[in-house]
Amino acid sequence: MPRNGEPARRRLQQAAVELFCERGYDQTTAAEIAARAGVTERTFFRHFPDKREVLFDGQAKLRELLTDAIARTPATLKPLETLYRAFRSVEKPLEDNRPFSFPRQQVIDRSPALQERELAKVAALAEALAQALRRRGVDERLAALAARTGMETFRHAVESWLADPAGGVGAHLDRAFDELHGLAASFSTRKTRHRQ
Repeated sequence: MPRNGEPARRRLQQAAVELFCERGYDQTTAAEIAARAGVTERTFFRHFPDKREVLFDGQAKLRELLTDAIARTPATLKPLETLYRAFRSVEKPLEDNRPFSFPRQQVIDRSPALQERELAKVAALAEALAQALRRRGVDERLAALAARTGMETFRHAVESWLADPAGGVGAHLDRAFDELHGLAASFSTRKTRHRQ
C-alpha cells in the first residue's frame, strides 16, 4: 500500500466506527463507509477485504510489536515475566489509539459475529506469542499455556482500561498480572487433593 494512502485508511477506519455506532454494524455498508470518508468504494476495498477488517486492522502491527519485544527480552526472564514486559512495551500505541479502540470495542460487544471474529484473532495472536516463546527455548506446552494465560490477562487489563482509563493502561496491566499471580499462588493441587 502506498505510504500516501495512510490518511485515507485512517479516515475509513474513523468513518466505519462512527457509522457502526450510529446505525449498527449490520446496517452499514462498505459504500457508506467510503462515502463518509470521502473516498470511492474501490478505495475502501484496496485497503480492507471487507468491512469487519476495518475493526481488526491493528492486529498485525500489535503481533509484530509484541513478538519483537519478546525477542528483545532478557533470556533470564520466565515466560510470564517475558510476556508482561512485552505487553508493557505497547502501552504508548494502546494509549494513542484509545479514541478508536473505545468505540470499536462497543461495536464488537454488540455483535456476536464480531465477537467470534475477535476470539479467532486473539487465538491467533496467542499462538504467535507462544511461537515467540518457543524460539527462546521455552517448552512447547509451557509456551502455549503461558501465551494463552498471558493473552487473557492482557485482554482483561485492556477491557478494564477501556471501561476506566484512570491510571493508564500500565496500571491496569500491573493490577491484572498481580491478580493472576495471587490466583496462582493461592492454589495447590496437593492441598485440594488432601481436602477431598
